[in-house]
Amino acid sequence: MRRQSIRRVVSGAVLAVLVGCGSQTAGTAEETADAATAAAWTLAAPIRVDGVRTADGGRSLVVGAEVPDGAPDCVRGLRGELETVEHGTVYVRVTYETRSLDRESGCTGTRRVEATVKLGEPLGSRRVMVNSFNVYTPAGATPPALRKCGENGCDPTPPRCASSSYRQAVDDTDVPEHTSWEERGCDDTWLVLDLSTRMGPVCGDTGDGCVSSGVSQRWFYRAEASGWQPVAMNGDAGCAGIHDILPKLPARLCTSLPRLDRG
Repeated sequence: MRRQSIRRVVSGAVLAVLVGCGSQTAGTAEETADAATAAAWTLAAPIRVDGVRTADGGRSLVVGAEVPDGAPDCVRGLRGELETVEHGTVYVRVTYETRSLDRESGCTGTRRVEATVKLGEPLGSRRVMVNSFNVYTPAGATPPALRKCGENGCDPTPPRCASSSYRQAVDDTDVPEHTSWEERGCDDTWLVLDLSTRMGPVCGDTGDGCVSSGVSQRWFYRAEASGWQPVAMNGDAGCAGIHDILPKLPARLCTSLPRLDRG
């Protein structure tokens, strides 16, 4: 009887150890799955910053940004924060967590979001640098929006009939990046540009079977202290259509305009 009791005790102890090991193994698997899920979220910066404006009497900045989209839970934890203020420039940072790096996440599209950055005091005349790359300035801007600084810096390029001045005009126009232009007419007061933006898939060499279309727009600009300012769009041939909008535009700048091919 005593030996049987000992056997039962030993058998019970072995069973307890096995059960404990089984629980520990299951727990480890769950922790591994949780770790894998957490690893799928990656801290990232916006795909593109498309505008900055002031709010709350200049004590806040609202940063417009493009982030991944296309499936539930593509982005979480959108955050805008003030980093530092040095030498007349306010440095801010916009970040979020995303799973778009996971090919199976479905986050292959984009959407626009806005992140608010509290400054604590009015921005005034200071410039704003977002994520150590995009620079915006209130100089020459229409409040509450700030003006994006271009490749020539933040100082407005004087309105003139030159390529650098045309570049600033395009930068100040609401069109996608990498838009090209063709001058149609220019004088001391007026500028006419045909803008073209490629749309569709990104193509390689000619003949690779990839076809992308273009979207064209004709913009009219007027010279102001801050540079060429976009004032109207019209794709009609000649002056009739644009003179309904800008009657003071000289006829020599519109008489020979062809009808715009919108692609």
